[in-house]
Amino acid sequence: MASSSSSKPHIIMFPFMAQGHIIPFVALALHIHRTKSYKITFINTPLNIKKLAASFPSDSNSNSPIHLREIPFNSADHGLPENTENTDVLSYPLIIRLLHASTTLEPAFRDLIREIADQETESPVCIIADIFFGWTATVAKELGVFHAVFSGAGGFGLAVYYSVWLSLPHRNSDSDEFRVGGFDKALNFDITQLPLSISEADGTDSWSVFQRKNLPAWVDSNGVLFNTVEEFDHLGLSYFRRKLGRPAWAIGPVLLSTENRAKTGKISSEECTEWLDKKPPNSVLYVSFGSHNTISSSQMMQLAMGLEASDKNFIWVIRPPIGFDINSKFRSEQWLPEGFEERIRESKKGFLVQKWAPQLEILSHKSISAFLSHCGWNSVLESLSNGVPLIGWAMAGEQFFNVKFLEEELGVCVELARGKTCEVRYENVVEKIELVMNETEKSMEMRRKACEIKEMIENAMRDDDGFKGSSLNSLDEFFQEVILYGKKDRSL
Repeated sequence: MASSSSSKPHIIMFPFMAQGHIIPFVALALHIHRTKSYKITFINTPLNIKKLAASFPSDSNSNSPIHLREIPFNSADHGLPENTENTDVLSYPLIIRLLHASTTLEPAFRDLIREIADQETESPVCIIADIFFGWTATVAKELGVFHAVFSGAGGFGLAVYYSVWLSLPHRNSDSDEFRVGGFDKALNFDITQLPLSISEADGTDSWSVFQRKNLPAWVDSNGVLFNTVEEFDHLGLSYFRRKLGRPAWAIGPVLLSTENRAKTGKISSEECTEWLDKKPPNSVLYVSFGSHNTISSSQMMQLAMGLEASDKNFIWVIRPPIGFDINSKFRSEQWLPEGFEERIRESKKGFLVQKWAPQLEILSHKSISAFLSHCGWNSVLESLSNGVPLIGWAMAGEQFFNVKFLEEELGVCVELARGKTCEVRYENVVEKIELVMNETEKSMEMRRKACEIKEMIENAMRDDDGFKGSSLNSLDEFFQEVILYGKKDRSL
């Protein structure tokens, strides 16, 4: 089923239906297109493909290097609302239902890969699939096609996530503390550092059933690609090399520019830049919890009080609290302290942005001092690529493990809160903001380390004067493996 030649590979890319997963896949596709000029076919469900069209070069002719292909999916067939094909429009309890529903894409995916592989007489086919699509590795192995898992998450965060799901170590602990195994050194966690899906798991619940089938299937893959940098994320990468007996290639960061993102808000890059231009260097806190997260109304109230009491400049990407439609109009009079929006507007201390903001442009601005973030890996990379330290407030997934890694291993973050149900007091918000933004010994050390990570990132992606960075070399090594696999199959 593999090709008869080892020329330029045909890359098939298939992310899970969530913005936090789709964004790094789009960034990787554009990176491959820009640096390798390989043919790419980007697969997803119909509604996601329609939204993605604006992110890629025109596909109006057959010579376009990036092609979009729909794979049939009807959400109503799986107990989901009509026209639901992305987690961004789902409440938390329905996300696992979409995950289970995604496994039904297997027959159509198999047929599509078979069709593409049969058509390719000159190029090897390579599948790059999502961490939630372990079943695609089994399909690829069956068809004799090279396969790689691509993780938009970092090595450490995903390694802990993988290990914990397979063993649920907190279930065997007599206290709230437990140890995660499989690493070069002991890793101790508290049960409050687990996402809800894991902390409530008992091995028979819907999440456990999904993950205990999904994660072991990775052994059928030929390796794992990570949107990270070897120099600072080797602890997690080495875990996967030992656990899977497969290569783990650090090829990041691949980041998606603002012009390639779907904009869902009313604020332009120019408006944000104009506001930031009026602020002194290192004087603004950027606050955002990612594209899918929000906090409770009580947490929102305390955060607003803390931001105001800190007397720091801030940009806050704000959405309705938990229990309300995250995409609906934000009602300041209901969810923020009385008169808050008027006071920060008059003082020019704060700038509230509804739903969406040009995050890369904001984080790269000289006035930004710190980033209060959910610490999703996309946001982490965007922050550290600009030498901006973080204040961590994890919400879901591996974000809790990212915060631990950033704080304890890299020293570029302080933790503010854990999850969507924890109690948050405005006094603590003020304390953490002042710790990171004032000229304290801690803040200066964090900023120094963040700048070191920024330099590592820049070096990893450098390609000049005869020097090629580690991430670019890793991507070259990955494609060499793809081509060698095609040669091996041809010789059989």
